[in-house]
Amino acid sequence: MRMLAAIIIWATVNATALALPEPTAQDLPRWRGFNLLEMFYKGSSTGPFKEDDFRWIAEWGFNFVRLPMDYRIWIKDGDWTRFDDTPIQWIDQAVEYGKRYSVHVCLNFHRAPGYTVANPPERTSLWTDPNTQKVCAAHWAYFARRYKGIPNSQVSFNLLNEPADIDPNVYAQVVGLLVHAIRAEDPNRLVIADGINYGVTPGWNLIPLAVAQATRGYQPFTLTHYRAGWISGSDQWAVPTWPEPLGCAGYLYGPSKKDLQSSVIIEANLPEPFTFQVRVGTVSQSGRLVVSVDLGRRGVWQQDFRPGPGDGPWNKVVYVPQWDVYQNIYDQEFSIPFTACQREIRLENTVGDWMTITEIGFQMAGGRSFSMRVNPRWGEANRVVRFNPSNLAGPFQSDDSIDRQWLWDNYVGPWVQLKDAKVGVMVGEWGSYNQTPHDVTLRWMEDCLKNFYQAGIGWALWNLRGSLGVLDSGRADVKYEDFHGHKLDRQMLDLLQKY
Repeated sequence: MRMLAAIIIWATVNATALALPEPTAQDLPRWRGFNLLEMFYKGSSTGPFKEDDFRWIAEWGFNFVRLPMDYRIWIKDGDWTRFDDTPIQWIDQAVEYGKRYSVHVCLNFHRAPGYTVANPPERTSLWTDPNTQKVCAAHWAYFARRYKGIPNSQVSFNLLNEPADIDPNVYAQVVGLLVHAIRAEDPNRLVIADGINYGVTPGWNLIPLAVAQATRGYQPFTLTHYRAGWISGSDQWAVPTWPEPLGCAGYLYGPSKKDLQSSVIIEANLPEPFTFQVRVGTVSQSGRLVVSVDLGRRGVWQQDFRPGPGDGPWNKVVYVPQWDVYQNIYDQEFSIPFTACQREIRLENTVGDWMTITEIGFQMAGGRSFSMRVNPRWGEANRVVRFNPSNLAGPFQSDDSIDRQWLWDNYVGPWVQLKDAKVGVMVGEWGSYNQTPHDVTLRWMEDCLKNFYQAGIGWALWNLRGSLGVLDSGRADVKYEDFHGHKLDRQMLDLLQKY
């Protein structure tokens, strides 16, 4: 019976896929699909793309794959001016599989000459080095020549994976160089550029270049990347919930990030002596935590932090070569006695870069204790938290929640505005790592999917097979279904098929 249902879905949705309008930079179809990782990272399961993946994607009713690729795989002996035919033929084969199964294939440079978000960093910078820019443009020109004549309904180019910490004007200049190189070979090729700020922020100054744009769906980051081994400190985050109360964002930025600064404020009326408790997670470069009660009138406490190598008050040394700084994990709790509080407790970072707050709490004179775990969320302003130990709804309250509307307001709505400006938009990556509870993941995913559907934008889950995908995800709290030698998360697949 399930096989019959799969055939019906495949036939119905493939008819829809074939009827999709020709994609343009001004109007992308609502593609839906997956990232395939065979060429994602040199030396990590690198190999040809699998025909079964395309077959299953089509049978399930999806019509899109994104191929995030590492350019080092197709160059010879580390010489980025010489190309190796074998891995390039893997890409050719993926394009052919896409044509065979009515699945659009989007080629992406996850690591480009001079740029990557992964380790190790590139030796030169695509943003500043003219020769590197020339090489990167030559790579894209090569693929433009190779796939010239294949319609945009089958193939598109996604230039660079989620650029971070780059000036928008510099980014636009480099995108312009790459687009020019592509269009010199194939004037009509569809080009997609990721937004800035790791793909989160629309690139309004890219509009004159006539490229579509792609965003990300990894918010809140502490839900999607909980206990992810490549994210320093993620094992210290609270177990995610969805939705969750919105209050303390968990980051205290110092003077070096003045535009992001906001205090953590806990409103409280506590006439008796109490002990305030705060746990510091990670500190970048240096910081000074200042805790004041009623703007200092009832007490001020401060603690300096200066992470570095070797032994210290931290739990783990973390050196980040990209910025030449230490971002050590402290996971250190401080207990601070105060005589009373009439209005508020305020936490600020008055020195250096940034630190995270992972827990706040109160020990009352009568022996009662209360605590609230905090999942730090980068770039968000802290909102007021109200503490009332007698509140039946819970001692910690905030006016807002992290929920579907929060996702829309902060991460989807701005892209709808770009779409309204006649720029094609899609979500190039999204998903939740396998350590986030499965029920939480599914509730969060459905809210994301509802937003994407409402916005009329397509998406590509990261990934098909692996820790964020529907096959072989390694989740401990899923009852998997055997599927051609793989473990299928049927609940997740059914959810994706709904939207």
